[in-house]
Amino acid sequence: MAKLLYAFSCSIDGFIAGPGGDMSWLTPYLGPPPVDLVPRIGALLVGRHTFDGDDPHRGGPGEGQAFGGGWEGPQFVLTHRPAEPVAGVSFVGDLASAVSAASAAAGEKYVNVLGADVARQCLDAGLLDEVLALPVPVLLGSGVRVFSRVGPAVRLSQVGPCWYRVVS
Repeated sequence: MAKLLYAFSCSIDGFIAGPGGDMSWLTPYLGPPPVDLVPRIGALLVGRHTFDGDDPHRGGPGEGQAFGGGWEGPQFVLTHRPAEPVAGVSFVGDLASAVSAASAAAGEKYVNVLGADVARQCLDAGLLDEVLALPVPVLLGSGVRVFSRVGPAVRLSQVGPCWYRVVS
């Protein structure tokens, strides 16, 4: 059964995007992740802001493609707004349906969650299984936080370098 993984690069001060969703800060640090993650992903669960947002691969050969063209597969975008059809992308209106469809498509692989808000929703619903935090040596000062939530503390247990399992 698929597991939901929130994998992200972040600034040392805890932001995944700069002000206005700017991702250009990440461009100099793009490359293969230090963890062999991409072959372990079976589907993407993407927030609409992330899907429509800035691309750190802008202007390069991987622009507009997941992981800069390093991954291909089904994508499920959680949205409440109508969208023009995009090949390989399903637009889904509620979290439960999006997670169910992405999990079925991923099979035994990971559903990689992209977007802080959808990751928070998955965490709050008790659906997020693991977190992979890849810090980048940058201090952004403001922007989109890794997690922005109000609620009880969530415990994580470390399963590898920068990799954590959600405990509670």
